[in-house]
Amino acid sequence: MNDPLVYLNGSLTPLSDAKIPVLDRGFIFGDGIYEVIPVYGRKMFRADQHLARLFRSLAAIGIPNPHDRASWLALIAQVMDAHPADDQMVYLQVTRGVAKRAHAFPQEVVPTVFIMTNPIVLPSDAVRAKGVTCVSMEDKRWLRCEIKSISLLGNVLAAQNAAEHGATESIQFRDGFLTEASASNVWIVKGGVLSGPPKDNLILEGIRYGLIEELCAANGIDLQARKITREEVFAADEVLLSSATKEVLAVVKLDEQTIGKGVPGPIYQTLYAAYQLAKAA
Repeated sequence: MNDPLVYLNGSLTPLSDAKIPVLDRGFIFGDGIYEVIPVYGRKMFRADQHLARLFRSLAAIGIPNPHDRASWLALIAQVMDAHPADDQMVYLQVTRGVAKRAHAFPQEVVPTVFIMTNPIVLPSDAVRAKGVTCVSMEDKRWLRCEIKSISLLGNVLAAQNAAEHGATESIQFRDGFLTEASASNVWIVKGGVLSGPPKDNLILEGIRYGLIEELCAANGIDLQARKITREEVFAADEVLLSSATKEVLAVVKLDEQTIGKGVPGPIYQTLYAAYQLAKAA
């Protein structure tokens, strides 16, 4: 599909024809929110949780929500239905809108709403069987990471750091404690217990965070949300990434140091299998 249909401010239009004014505050300031929803077999996966996070993020930065839940679902369905792939990754973006350039919020501005979708690309079976390599770095982002802002320069730099080292992700630490990767939540396993950083302003609470809580409860895996030191990460039996595009993925090497036995471990295997069952439900 060379020129897919997208939604922009009330209309479906070919992507090549979708235009916004240069004074849109998303373009000028990165003043906006986004969300990404996976679709399997033309069915949105955990759409309610994704929309709830979108609504939280909009409220956190004072952008009025332009649609209710039912309207959002209907708009997303229009874009999904116009795409030939059964498995997709839907991208939503809401900016504060178009106004004269000034830092403070403008009055009586209409939010810009954009929706597009692409075929979802998941790690291959070969990558999953082998596991991935990551690098570590200091987390230098702003302190409102729980907001899913389109201002992603910090994440872009972290992703570029990983790319320059031939790694899948940069795993970040703030003041010696684990936060998250450039586009994933990060988990460690020690002695059969899965641990993740607390859900606070230092991480974006991935939708998979809640899903993994559910999968752990259903499969008898102890789960702790707590502060995790850098030393604990390197000494872990397993390190896992979770995100919409990675689902659950095992990290087998960090900064050239082998994690655990250097292969995807049993907690990963259990959670990945459970994840696939959840998708099919």
